[in-house]
Formats: sequence, C-alpha cells, structure tokens
Amino acid sequence: MLAPLPFDPDAAARDRLLVTAQRLFYQQGIRATGIDRVIAEAGVTKVTFYRHFPSKNQLILAVLAQRHQRWMAGFQQALNSTPALRDALPAALKSWFDEADFRGCAFINASAELGESLPEVTELIQQHKREMAETIALKLAESERWKSGQIMLLAEGAIVRAQLGEKSERIAADMTAALAAILPAGA
Repeated sequence: MLAPLPFDPDAAARDRLLVTAQRLFYQQGIRATGIDRVIAEAGVTKVTFYRHFPSKNQLILAVLAQRHQRWMAGFQQALNSTPALRDALPAALKSWFDEADFRGCAFINASAELGESLPEVTELIQQHKREMAETIALKLAESERWKSGQIMLLAEGAIVRAQLGEKSERIAADMTAALAAILPAGA
C-alpha cells in the first residue's frame, strides 16, 4: 500500500534528507534518530541540512507531511480497488501489515513519542486521521457515513494489534466480521 521511497544519491539534498529521515524515523523512532545520523546517511553537510531545515522539528513536520501524502494516496487507491468497504478496508490494511518494513502507523508512533510537545505535529496527526475517516466515509452510502468514526476505531485498533505482532490474517478476519456487523451487505 505504501510504495518504498528509494534513496537516490543524485537527488536534490532536500529530497535525500526527507527520504533518509522518513526511513530512520519510521525504523528507529524520531527521538532515537539524531540529526547527525540523518545528515551522514543522506550524504549532505550540516550547513546544507540547516539551510533546508532550521531545526529537527521542521524536519519532523516535513517528513510527516510527505508521509501523509504518500500514505493517503496508497490508502485511497487500495480502497478504490474493491467496491465494498467491508472487503476493501481489511484487504488494504492486511497488505500494509504484511510489508517487510511495517512498524505501525507513523502518526500513532509520532504521537506516542512526542505527545503534545509539538502542537504542529499534533495538528498534522489529527489532519491525517480526519482525512482517513473522510476517505472511509466516501466509500459508504450517504446514510451510512456517520459510521466512519466506528470504522476508524476498528482500523486504529487493527493497526495497533498488527504493530504488537498479531497475525495479519487474524486481524483482517476480525475486521471483516466487525464491519459485517455494522455495515449492510454490499457496503
């Protein structure tokens, strides 16, 4: 669902920094990843880094904004590949959970790591979750759109269960059953 961001040593410095930071923040954690490591792995100088990102906080915001765009594009495409949401959502999430580098939701992880310490990050996380809910709602009949909050709760729970190491098949089956209980047939 989320195509990997390949590192291109010939890309612009800002792009190399974003790709590197996105990979390291997701794999190692935001707080555990120092700027010096991002700089070294991106192959740029400190001056170049600070020209593009005056602080680590600015880099965090840029990484999450880019991740949001990429993730939402993949999510929308995955949901649109199957007509019924009750089939599309479990399949889309299972596909993501089965990716080799899956380490949970970057936005849930960022929220857990940073808490309320960076209000701009909290705002980006909330925007990401709102847009997920809106994407889900658009797959529902207008009379059923009020259920998007319930479905988001199921999706968030599924993501956390996958991050805790539960089998993706079991999670998808549970989600399918829960969606069948709250959505009419064919929805």
